[in-house]
Parts: sequence; structure tokens; C-alpha cells
Amino acid sequence: MPTVVVVGVQWGDEGKGKIVDLLARDADIVVRFQGGNNAGHTLVVDGERTVLHLIPSGVLNAGKICVIANGVVVDPEVLVAELVALRRRGYLLEDAHLKISDAAHLIMPYHKAIDLARERLRGKGKVGTTGRGIGPTYEDKIARTGIRVVDLLDEEVFREKLTRSLEEKNVYLRAILGEETLDFASMHEAYRRHADALRPYVTDTALYLHQAIDAGRAILFEGAQGTMLDVDHGTYPYVTSSNTVAGAVCAGAGVGPGNFEAVVGICKAYTTRVGNGPFPTELEGALGERLRESGEEFGATTGRPRRCGWFDAVLVRQAARLNGLTGIALTKLDVLTGLDPIRVCTGYRDGTERFTRVPASTRLLERVEPEYEELPGWTETLGRARKLGDLPANARRYVERLQELTETPFTMISVGAGREDTIIL
Repeated sequence: MPTVVVVGVQWGDEGKGKIVDLLARDADIVVRFQGGNNAGHTLVVDGERTVLHLIPSGVLNAGKICVIANGVVVDPEVLVAELVALRRRGYLLEDAHLKISDAAHLIMPYHKAIDLARERLRGKGKVGTTGRGIGPTYEDKIARTGIRVVDLLDEEVFREKLTRSLEEKNVYLRAILGEETLDFASMHEAYRRHADALRPYVTDTALYLHQAIDAGRAILFEGAQGTMLDVDHGTYPYVTSSNTVAGAVCAGAGVGPGNFEAVVGICKAYTTRVGNGPFPTELEGALGERLRESGEEFGATTGRPRRCGWFDAVLVRQAARLNGLTGIALTKLDVLTGLDPIRVCTGYRDGTERFTRVPASTRLLERVEPEYEELPGWTETLGRARKLGDLPANARRYVERLQELTETPFTMISVGAGREDTIIL
């Protein structure tokens, strides 16, 4: 029963796409189980850069079956465009290689309009949403007013649900948010076209996955965003709208907790986050800019520059506990080349009180001072390293110290953007 879960353990953007692409070589099926097209997973294969938003990152491995499970919120327009672009390049040429859950909820144009309008009204209190309509779609899901993929495929049901939802949302857009109302006819027509394009791929993915597990097929579950963006366990309210921890696989894919063999956490050798919210180890000025430029730290979905800072062992250790990690894949170690010394956060302090956990209070987390340990840097390039012994002594020391602080064994070390730029431990 070879089933592996991959999750981010910081604030997202840890390099999950590359690691999933790498692990997918040994998988039969790759599954997205939460989030939406607010995620952007970047892959570099044979020098060609691919950014995926909804289709699992294993798609560039020939013959893999890609599953978009029920916990994902789907923008049909984005999904169809992504599918068409991949097919032009020779991927997903067989309909059987893509499966979309009939129970997944749809992102509608009014969700995006509400998302953007709310963010404008928040002013300085912005959450930092991508504006893709993810949050409002999950709201409708919880309120039991959402429209699902199965509804899209039934003309009568879809018309009825869209009529009712749009009437309500137009009142809210006009009266509360001060926005223009949306037109039923154009929306209905566009989504009917999407229905025709997606119909061949829609199925009961939970049942499919159970049958695959019973048949002994290798399955890789791919998370989006990161643990500290989890709606329950992250730095609320500066979080995403879904559960991003490994436990979300059970609800988001319909697979029981006894079915998982390993949980791999993806973690940068430093820390980044996009959008607003507390960030204890954030570096401002020249050093933060150097990390941003060297690491190409710009959002794959929005293009926004990422905030950069030192490695936060408090945060990663907490994520390891929340996810039950069996191992960590460390990414972007090469970006730290040339920095000396390198600092690692080992605790937070607020006055006389010391924290070795991430406090739930956003206000407290905003004012804590990080406690740092300094480690010597290195100047040697790492791109040719293919085993641990190829790394400079100080780089090995840094990796070993991070393992100690996170209390989790490392299973991979990424030293470049390409598939081949990876040390397998």
C-alpha cells in the first residue's frame, strides 16, 4: 500500500511542485486534495519552466493519472485552459489520465468579484488574498449553497442553482459591497461550455482511489499552500480558506487515515511568505532583497514579491508535529551560498517569556523577537552535488543542525531548480 502525502510546512511556496514531480516517477496516481488555483506549483524539466495551478504536479511524468479530488475548489475556465495548454505539449492526451471529482465545488464569477471587493474594503487590514474567489467558494460550501461539478453536468439543476445563487450574490454585491451586478445569461453560457469540456473526466474520485489502494497502486497526495496557512492551525486570519495539513487528505480525497505510508514535508532552507501577516524572522533591506533575487521569490500565481527571512525552526517543528511528518525535503539550499553567517531562529521572546511554539495570538506573534543561533556559511556552488558528501562542510553542518532543531529526518535536499538538482538521502 505505497501511499505518500506531500505537504508544505511553512507559509507555502516551499517547492512542492518540484518534489512532487520527482516523487511521481514512482507513483501511478497523483492527487490534489485541497485548495484551488490560488496555488502555483512551478516545475523545471529539461530547462523548460511549467507552472500548474489545479492539475497535479506529477503530470509531466508520462502515463501518470492525475486526480482533482472533492476537497479542491475548481475554476472551470482555469482548468480548461490548463488542460488545453498541457495537451498542446503532449501531456494528458488520454482522457483516462485526468479524473475530476463530481463532488468538487465550483468557483463562480461572483466569488471572484466578492473576493476582490472585500479586499479593497479592508484597506490596511487586507488579508493578502490572491483574489481568485477561493474563500467565498469555501464559504458557500460550508453554508450548503455551493454549486458542485455534478450540478454543472445537469442542465436543469445548474440553471436552478445558478439562478438562486446569482440573485442573492447580486444583492450583496450591489447593496453591501457597492459593486456592479453580474449577468446571468453570459455566465450560464460560459459554464455550459465548460461542462461540455470537462464531462469526460468527471467521476467519483473517492471510489476510484479506494479501488486503486485495494489494487496496490502507488498514490501520491499533493497538498497546496503550507501548514502555517491552514485555516485552523495557521497564523489566522492571515491564512488560506482550507485545511492544508496532512489530515485534510482524509476529507479532501475521501481516503481513511489508515491508508497512508509516509508524510513528507517540503521546507525551504530559509523562510518566505506572500501577503500580510506576522513573520518573526523577516529580513528587510539588502539581505532580504538578496534572498528574493537569488531565490526568484515571486509568486507563481500572482507574481507578487515574497517576503524573505531566516529559517524558523520553531515554525517548522510545530508543522512537523501537526502533520505527523516522517521526513522533510529541504529545498533551495543553494540560495544561501555566499551568506556568512547564516542565522536560524530557535525560539521567540516577548519580554521575559520565551516561546518554543507558534502562539495563536496574531498580535503576540507580531511583537515577539526571534532568538537566533549563528552558523558559518559557505561560498562553494552546490548545483553539482548529488550526494551528501558532495556538499561543503559548512553546508552539511547547516543541514544537520536543521534536522536536530526540527526533530525530523531529512529525505531529500534540493540544490537547484531542475529535477536532477537533488540529493536523495
